[in-house]
Amino acid sequence: MNNKEKTVKEIPKSKIAELRKKAGLTQLELSEKLGTTETTIQNWESGRSGLEQLERFVFLCKVLNCQAEDLIEYQKQSVPVAVAETAHNKRKKKLEKIRKMLIKVKQN
Repeated sequence: MNNKEKTVKEIPKSKIAELRKKAGLTQLELSEKLGTTETTIQNWESGRSGLEQLERFVFLCKVLNCQAEDLIEYQKQSVPVAVAETAHNKRKKKLEKIRKMLIKVKQN
């Protein structure tokens, strides 16, 4: 091959932004649904980070002839009642606090 000849290399391009917009979500909304930051979504969409990992998962699924969902199995795990009640009580207290704040705002 001489200097004038060039080879074509496929470079991965993230389709996350396209799919996110098609779903009608902003970067912030998607980040909240995934429990991550808006910056992470921006990095995924620009290809600055995470794309290599996604490529590996796509290749893994092709090699194993499976879907991404097939890679993970969720198992039920019992949680001590005290832990569940504590989480419930915390949510209940937060909601009560918000309710009281709303009542004060209405009164003013």
